[in-house]
Amino acid sequence: MGQHQAIVIGGGIGGLTAALALHRQGVPVTVHERAANLEPVGAGLALAPNALRALDLLGVGPRLRARATDHPAVGIRHPSGRWLVRTTGAAVRARFGDTVAAVARAEVIAALVDALPEGTVRTDSPATVTDPGDHHRPAVVRTREGDRAAALVVAADGIHSATRSLLFPHHPGPRYSGFTTWRAVVTPGARLRPAAAGEVWGPGRLAGIVPLAEDRVYVYGAALAPAGARAADEAAELRRLFGDWCAPVPQLFALAEPDRLLRNDVRELADPLPAHHHGRVALLGDAAHAMCPFLGQGACQAIEDAVVLASLLTPAGDPATALPAYTAARLPRTTAVVTASRRTGSLVALRTPAATLLRTTALTLAGLLPTRTLLGRTGTLYDWQPPALHPAA
Repeated sequence: MGQHQAIVIGGGIGGLTAALALHRQGVPVTVHERAANLEPVGAGLALAPNALRALDLLGVGPRLRARATDHPAVGIRHPSGRWLVRTTGAAVRARFGDTVAAVARAEVIAALVDALPEGTVRTDSPATVTDPGDHHRPAVVRTREGDRAAALVVAADGIHSATRSLLFPHHPGPRYSGFTTWRAVVTPGARLRPAAAGEVWGPGRLAGIVPLAEDRVYVYGAALAPAGARAADEAAELRRLFGDWCAPVPQLFALAEPDRLLRNDVRELADPLPAHHHGRVALLGDAAHAMCPFLGQGACQAIEDAVVLASLLTPAGDPATALPAYTAARLPRTTAVVTASRRTGSLVALRTPAATLLRTTALTLAGLLPTRTLLGRTGTLYDWQPPALHPAA
């Protein structure tokens, strides 16, 4: 390939998936990660069927399924504990050919790193694009070891992407969604460990419970709050928000260790970028389309990005000619997912008694629909099929 190498900036799930997909295509690749290690920021992850198909293509899907936990029931409850809408893992598998695999983010990171050649990932190695390149010259990436030329740069450098700011300096960037989130992984013991996964929706806030392997549970919450707000005692804040909700929500939050409880404001790229590439640089994941978490598709869409990008490249081809097809394939879909995630968030944001009653009624009626009809509403997300890869001989 052109300048004989691709450089990935960012060692998160999107960047590592891109590196593995490029490697499978026979493209030499190096990953530069700013952090000193790959301990993932975040606790749990739901890999939907669309993402699992892409990971199967890369050979890591079976390992992650083996680390996932089956959930007999999945749905949304009222804070009283009453189910509003519910389905089963078996029904999801019957409709989409696969289930939603709940795994720890660390498991996904480890599976991707282990599938890459040793030395591919360089930690404590910040990298910055200084020249995006074009059809006639390579891109240039500045590293601690000096400037490096590349035929392709994959910028998976997150929601505050410096690469995005360089490529599209007039784009307004991420906006605060109005929500802040708390996330933790706890080990509750048999008495409190839930079998079902899902969310509890209350006025202007929600809580989620996802059982993981090894008797762990991923618990998370989201609530409307001013940007940048923090509590002197986050445990007390969680008790205030969720303390009178149905079990085991308050009990699970109470088990969260203060130094392992993550709190982050939710920002999104509400304004789509004009393109997901410029010159020889492709933006991927949150750098290209950061979204609210309410559909559980942030990492899944990054995984899709990675496989689509790699499918357009060959060892002998020039990425500069392939990147417009990457934008054409990904920009419409990810824009639609960002919008759908925001709309779901707007339902969670309802908090007046009349509005929440209307929402509860609508969810209850949706729960009365036939399972196939109910699941069909997620078809545009889950039915996605990855393009074929053509591994180098």
